[in-house]
Amino acid sequence: MTAAPRAKLKIDVLVDSDRWNEPAKARSIVRRAVARAAVTASTTGTELAIVLTDDSAIRHLNRLWRGIDTATNVLSFPSKQTTDEPAHLGDIVLAYETIAREAAAEGKPFAHHLAHLAVHGFLHLIGYDHDKDADAETMEQTERKILRHLNIPDPYRHPGKAVKKAGSKR
Repeated sequence: MTAAPRAKLKIDVLVDSDRWNEPAKARSIVRRAVARAAVTASTTGTELAIVLTDDSAIRHLNRLWRGIDTATNVLSFPSKQTTDEPAHLGDIVLAYETIAREAAAEGKPFAHHLAHLAVHGFLHLIGYDHDKDADAETMEQTERKILRHLNIPDPYRHPGKAVKKAGSKR
């Protein structure tokens, strides 16, 4: 008996801010990163949405959904599935200014940081978190593995600077 082929993940990318001055490139980066993450994690979901927005919009979402009145780099909104059949995994929201500021501060290419945060957001959609140290280590190792496949250096290894983890309070 052979396994049924896995449905291809549909990734919708919406640009919701004119801050993204190269939207086609950003769409390509996040699609490629999330597709690789889905393959690595053997994801069975069939679709997700990624919104490329700005600090103002993500601050509003962060305040509304998490009670935190500040901009952040990435937010993930996992779908509340009501059936056993996987479909919409959820939504990932990425904020241009925060990502650009962090990439510059950490001396890394914007594209690499964007890809990392797309992967990070995707892993949250499929159940990963970093609330406990052991969970954070598992998530970071998974991110590293995915990013290696994309030829992106380890985002947590940065000589001379302490790197703020995506979504962390450090």
